[in-house]
Amino acid sequence: MENVTYLSGFNNEHETEALPGALPKGQFSPQKVNYKLYAEQFSSTAFTAPRAHNRRSWTYRLRPSIAMGDFTPVSNGLIRTAPQTGIPCPPNVLRWDPVPLPDKKTDFVEGLVTVATNGDAQAQTGMGIHCYVANAPMENKVFYSSDGEMLFVPQHGDMLVTTEFGKLSVSPGEILVIPRGVRFAITPTSSAIRGYICENYGHPFVLPERGPVGANGYANQRDFQYPTAWFEDNETPHVMVNKFCGNLFEATLEHSPFDVVAWVGNSAPYKYDLSLFNVMNTVSFDHPDPSIFTVLTSPSDLEGTANVDFVIFPPRWMVADNTFRPPYYHRNIMSEFMGLIEGTYDAKEHGFVPGGMSLHNCMTPHGPEAEVFEKASNAELKPQRYENTLAFMFESRYAIAPTEFALNSEIRQRNYLSCWDGLKKYYDGKK
Repeated sequence: MENVTYLSGFNNEHETEALPGALPKGQFSPQKVNYKLYAEQFSSTAFTAPRAHNRRSWTYRLRPSIAMGDFTPVSNGLIRTAPQTGIPCPPNVLRWDPVPLPDKKTDFVEGLVTVATNGDAQAQTGMGIHCYVANAPMENKVFYSSDGEMLFVPQHGDMLVTTEFGKLSVSPGEILVIPRGVRFAITPTSSAIRGYICENYGHPFVLPERGPVGANGYANQRDFQYPTAWFEDNETPHVMVNKFCGNLFEATLEHSPFDVVAWVGNSAPYKYDLSLFNVMNTVSFDHPDPSIFTVLTSPSDLEGTANVDFVIFPPRWMVADNTFRPPYYHRNIMSEFMGLIEGTYDAKEHGFVPGGMSLHNCMTPHGPEAEVFEKASNAELKPQRYENTLAFMFESRYAIAPTEFALNSEIRQRNYLSCWDGLKKYYDGKK
């Protein structure tokens, strides 16, 4: 495994070079670049986006990216993109077991399956929700999505992710974001890997505002890590897979695409250790809304709602007085897709297992299972530390439509609704 160091800071202007003097000084595109490199700008926002929101990086590489063959269509496999047609989106509560780890040689692209989508990729709204499993390296294959940036949430096993901007080692408990259009390859460094992906079609993820919380708390800019420049001068032919307008295409390269010797800018892959999230919570009463656990957000054009929020439920203290402490019963304008990285989620003690998933769509009622309600309603209220747990949620203003695979797969739990069967009426007319 490559020995990698990191540049820190969310959306900061970084500069890094693998060879001394490869990065031009004083300008971005000189007539001639040292080492006879090509200058190429990579932009993931519009050129004229406001300075605070503008994302672009200058790369200095052995060859420009256009040194490639034509794309040809290939099978989409189980990969799907919004909008889906011909499949009604049910309002039912839904839950799934984990996607099984592969028992035959499977690389990342072969093990990618879409569970749900919303919005419209070509209109740049909404997201695709995928699961990945793999037990083999991609070797001379690379992948990128032109439809959206990709937020990885690893659940099982470690992986080395090689990108045009450098390498990142990623493990469960961390997340990785790869901007729209960045080429990458994944190598499992454990026997097998599994995780979740939010393919964000909309506004790139940003840190949420802290509001009255003030200057500190939640995810801090300094804890986000970007790769240092790394390149290979490799003439081995590669196959490049591109997800474009919902379909997969392949093109050939006569060399490795990982040939960026230096780069400067603020649009590049990054990772974040979720254990560094500074949790805010009540120290008096009532259960705060899950928005206080937002790590990253993709804003929408409707103020107060998100295209996608990435929310986590990590280890934390619960101290609320005279309060039902698990998430309360609710119906919500936002649609909620949940996954579990490790441990047990406090509202679902049975059936929701690490690697599993659930979907509670817009205005579909949900909340703690019957057994959890009984236990929490009668528990002795004292300071309680929630340990060995890490759940997350992709939350969106748009209804989330499961794919045909998700609706008909053997991993779907057909009896999910039964966890609420034991709910009783306690009303007797007395206080």
